Amino acid sequence: MGTMRVKAKLKNGVVNVKAMAKHAMMTYNMAEKKTGSRDNANFITHISASVNGKTVLDMSTSQFLSKNPIFKFQFKGDEFKKGDKLEMKWVDLKGKTGKGKTKIK
Repeated sequence: MGTMRVKAKLKNGVVNVKAMAKHAMMTYNMAEKKTGSRDNANFITHISASVNGKTVLDMSTSQFLSKNPIFKFQFKGDEFKKGDKLEMKWVDLKGKTGKGKTKIK
């Protein structure tokens, strides 16, 4: 299981989130150059985030992301408050998962 560093701040009714996923992100082209086979490619394909069990982000990604990608996003924080728990998860091409959590500050 991989890790993810997450920060979240509530300001003026909007929660700003910044997260970094720890992942090598090997594209098909990189895998082919390095090993001679595209089968070794592995990159994050899905990311989700939830606060107190409510989904605030759900996205599919592709091989365009760099190694240890950083994600920034924001959402309305009207129904959330400081101290609420934000959890993020990712899944890669091989099915490996990673997660991170933080409290909204």
